[in-house]
Amino acid sequence: MQNRLFTFLVLMAGIFMRAQDCPAPVFPANGATNVPLDATIDWESVDGVPSYNITLGTTPGGDDILSTQFASGSSYVPPLGLPADTTIYVTITLFFFDKPNITCPSYSFTTEPLTTVPNCTQITNPLNNATDINPNTNISWSYVYAATGYNISLGTTPGGTDLLNNFDVGNTLTYNPTTDLPPETTIYVTVVPYNSLGTAMGCSYQQFTTRAESEIPDCTNIIYPLNGESNVPLSPNLEWFAVPDATGYIVTIGTSPTGTDILDGATFYTNSTPVVNFEPNKTFFITIVPFNDAGQAEGCTQTSFTTLLGCGPYLDFDTGEYVIINPDIDFPDSFSSCQNDGPLVISSTDIAEGFRWYQIDQFDDETLISSTSEVTITENGQYRYEAYNTISQNGNTIECPSSQIFEVVSSEMATIENIIAQPTVSSLRLSVIASGIGSYEYAIDNIDGPYSDSNVFNNVEPGSHTIYVRDKNGCGIAQKEFTQDLTVEGFPKFFTPNGDTINDYWQFIQPKGSEKVILQSIRIFDRYGKFLKEISQNSQGWDGNMAGRRLPSGEYWFLAIDNSNREIKGHFTLKR
Repeated sequence: MQNRLFTFLVLMAGIFMRAQDCPAPVFPANGATNVPLDATIDWESVDGVPSYNITLGTTPGGDDILSTQFASGSSYVPPLGLPADTTIYVTITLFFFDKPNITCPSYSFTTEPLTTVPNCTQITNPLNNATDINPNTNISWSYVYAATGYNISLGTTPGGTDLLNNFDVGNTLTYNPTTDLPPETTIYVTVVPYNSLGTAMGCSYQQFTTRAESEIPDCTNIIYPLNGESNVPLSPNLEWFAVPDATGYIVTIGTSPTGTDILDGATFYTNSTPVVNFEPNKTFFITIVPFNDAGQAEGCTQTSFTTLLGCGPYLDFDTGEYVIINPDIDFPDSFSSCQNDGPLVISSTDIAEGFRWYQIDQFDDETLISSTSEVTITENGQYRYEAYNTISQNGNTIECPSSQIFEVVSSEMATIENIIAQPTVSSLRLSVIASGIGSYEYAIDNIDGPYSDSNVFNNVEPGSHTIYVRDKNGCGIAQKEFTQDLTVEGFPKFFTPNGDTINDYWQFIQPKGSEKVILQSIRIFDRYGKFLKEISQNSQGWDGNMAGRRLPSGEYWFLAIDNSNREIKGHFTLKR
């Protein structure tokens, strides 16, 4: 039974795999002949395919001409050209990151025969007449049409062969000298292509000059994520082994083996870097190349890793927007239950697929108390609110939560114990004394506020006022009427400077039956605090004039200082 089930699954997998269309060849066409040896192989692009592999061989599915290589887009240029007069089979593989690859049936074409010897080539690295070249450099050159191999000579004189004499490197475009080249020396390089009809004629040398001996750094190995690792977080900290003689590291990351869409040769001077906002459930390819003044490490291998299923943020390539699956929540960090009002009922207004409420005990253990958008709380303490959405990714359903820890405390309406008034030159300063277990704010003369956290009111006009104390947690507003007459004993409440000799002057009168008050000075101000007149206790008093000008009727203020430096403040009325 198990073998039958396995066979069935394999068949179904094969049917699924072939549900994806394979691309049709564009050039060369299937069955084409006399195809140029430097042909670019093109095929149709297939929707939904992130990348392609290509293999070339002399048999269907064979790789004796070209082993499996990643193609950039839907075309491939064989770097060494194609063999002449050969039937070549092309095998395209659809490469996927999140499901099995699909290998398409091979198709074939036949190349043209050789008719001539190849032309000469040009060295591409180092460039002709280049200076300051590392003595351990590789030497590279361009592909030449119809070449099947190359001979290379190296010398310290023009056309010389004292370092390497007509060495056959085969059908390759690079040569790595077995030993370092002489430092601070001009090196002459001659590369001669050949094929079965003969060698290129009249190829001239190119030259470059080496610098002083130095060592390029070795490659490094990645520490995290390891090659092939899966379930890597969406914002990992990439880390690799430090190379002692490296100045820095060139890091390239792409979503395909040839891609650079995440990091394109970024330079780092430490052996780690954080990377944010990787896409979930996707494979990434990373190459790290150490470098120093001598050059870059050579032959560093590429590694790959796959991220975990995630809630975001990640880039939606269809819209260009970053997607976050977690719900947005707007939730306070504290609630108050008013005493004697019964249980506290809290309802969430956030938009989410599901909700949970937890009570947190003194040991930070959590107990689930509700799985709806509403919770009833009967005691003070610490709680956690959680809202979540779900997402299905590759057959798995995961939750993406957002949460907020909050406190529940008791509160109550305030009791106004006292209102303390302190006269100033032209107004009152009121201090409100309130008691209760709540958190309170204060307003004067308007129940709707504005309210302030301060219990002090400055520049208050004398007279009747209403003080309001509001519980910030909604447990009520206390209020109290208050009247303050600022007239101080011994100082008249008014005077009438009209020339009738009755009450024409305002002056302090020693109260009868009380301890004698000795004043150092008496200063008079208008209602705006402007100083008008200073009189002494023994003078006739103030006649309501200033610099010979009669002042209008209204409220005036005084500030008296006694012989103990105590301030006595108040106000009086001038009537005409």
